[in-house]
Amino acid sequence: MKVLVTGATGFIGRQVVHRLREAGVELRLASRQPERLDAGSDAVPMPGFDAPAAAFLALTRDVTDIVHCAGLNNDQGNATEADFLAANAQLSARLAHAAATQASGRFIHLSSVRAVIGARASATINEDTVPEPQDAYGRSKREAEIAVLGAYASHGRTDAAILRLPPVYGIGMKGNLVTLMRLADTALPMPTGALTANRSLLSSQSAARAVWHLLCHSQPLRQIYTASDVPPVSVAAIIGAFRRGFGRPTRLMTVPAGPMRAAALLLGKRAVWDSLTATQICDPSLLASEGWAPETSTLERLTEIARQFSRDRAFQTGSEGRARTTRS
Repeated sequence: MKVLVTGATGFIGRQVVHRLREAGVELRLASRQPERLDAGSDAVPMPGFDAPAAAFLALTRDVTDIVHCAGLNNDQGNATEADFLAANAQLSARLAHAAATQASGRFIHLSSVRAVIGARASATINEDTVPEPQDAYGRSKREAEIAVLGAYASHGRTDAAILRLPPVYGIGMKGNLVTLMRLADTALPMPTGALTANRSLLSSQSAARAVWHLLCHSQPLRQIYTASDVPPVSVAAIIGAFRRGFGRPTRLMTVPAGPMRAAALLLGKRAVWDSLTATQICDPSLLASEGWAPETSTLERLTEIARQFSRDRAFQTGSEGRARTTRS
């Protein structure tokens, strides 16, 4: 087995690479920044969506399986719908067509629950959820899913699978979870006790274990899988976990939802409020039925992430202080 991992320097891609190396798998690593990969790796630049077909054929030549992590995330505030479609849907289609012609193994495409549901909707999400993406990022991820499965079907193959992920946490995470962690890193009381809606999360290590499971388990692949930790957790519990990691009092005030919603509307933050109060629960039963074990200690892991962030920050501050002392 030789596996191509695209987006190998990304947040999830790094965890996938680590997990596959632990398993002794031979790897080819593709990234827009291949210089960041370990010296001696089979590291190659990731072609753009408009690269010649020969570039994708070269990328997938002599590998058995592909894990496609590369793409444009929804934390890019200035990205347009065309940007998302190019980096997610069109790139995935080009890669899948090349892989289907010459890679003998499986194609695991990392997608998002945003391909089927908007951030402000409440729902339980599984493999049968009817896709209704609500933003440019979600639409591009759904188009990518269709393109990958269609490319393999056009070659008479059924060994491609979509792995849909909820918000993923871990060291180096971005997006809303980082915003919540920074909000938690204050001594001020926070009116978050009313935010009891539950959300599914997924650790980056669990995401990598799900990829490995889909690559090597003996059963035929289903087209769609959903991964998540269990059980889901509330926003208030997330902030409380981060505060424990920072060594701060929890100080979450139970403020009625009505005044908080009114304040959000006055501040032009209705979308933020709706996303914080929506219940989105992912059901990983299909993966679990095949032998994958979901993470069950989400809050403890979030606490450890905040604790590690605090240690790293203290170390960096100390290093900068020592450097200033040396220069003076």
